[in-house]
Amino acid sequence: MGVGKAHADSSDEQMSATVHADIALMQRVAAADQSALGELYDRYHRLLLGVAVNILRDPAEAEDTVHDVFVTVWKKAAEYQSHRGAPHSWIITLLRNRAIDRVRMRRRRGELLEHAAPADLPHEAGDDQIDAASNTELHEQAAGVRQAVARLPAEQREALHLAFFSGLTQTEIAERLQAPLGTVKARIRRGLLRLKDLIVLQP
Repeated sequence: MGVGKAHADSSDEQMSATVHADIALMQRVAAADQSALGELYDRYHRLLLGVAVNILRDPAEAEDTVHDVFVTVWKKAAEYQSHRGAPHSWIITLLRNRAIDRVRMRRRRGELLEHAAPADLPHEAGDDQIDAASNTELHEQAAGVRQAVARLPAEQREALHLAFFSGLTQTEIAERLQAPLGTVKARIRRGLLRLKDLIVLQP
């Protein structure tokens, strides 16, 4: 057996173990086990936050979005179906959809204000006074996600960028890359698991 094949088999075994562990956590969350939700939070909070900051470009809104997603996981864990994908894929899809919805709402709100608000409307003094330390920390986490993504194999990196930073569906990615849908799903799944490991290893 070649070194590449052995490495791939080892990677598949690790991925399978991670998915099985996450499924067990989801089952515990569905049974109202708060400690299991805490474990999922510890596993994926940094990854989710980095993705949210990249989409929303607003650290405070990204934090709110991640919080909302874990509330949704707590409420809807029983609806998760393992045959439709790994838990981390389900959770990150929830985040992506929630973040994109917020971007669309923000855009619509801005358009409404542009048409309805007087041109000389005074600027609220506190609008830009976001806590500097929190703001810096969140941007550093987002930068950490970008650095981790850059270390992924090219095909995984491209699929993740299209899925979570460009907002394309897996079917749209398959069409864009002219690759089988199953291949795209595998690239995203492998990329997410590797990304989580890289982020955990960061100082």
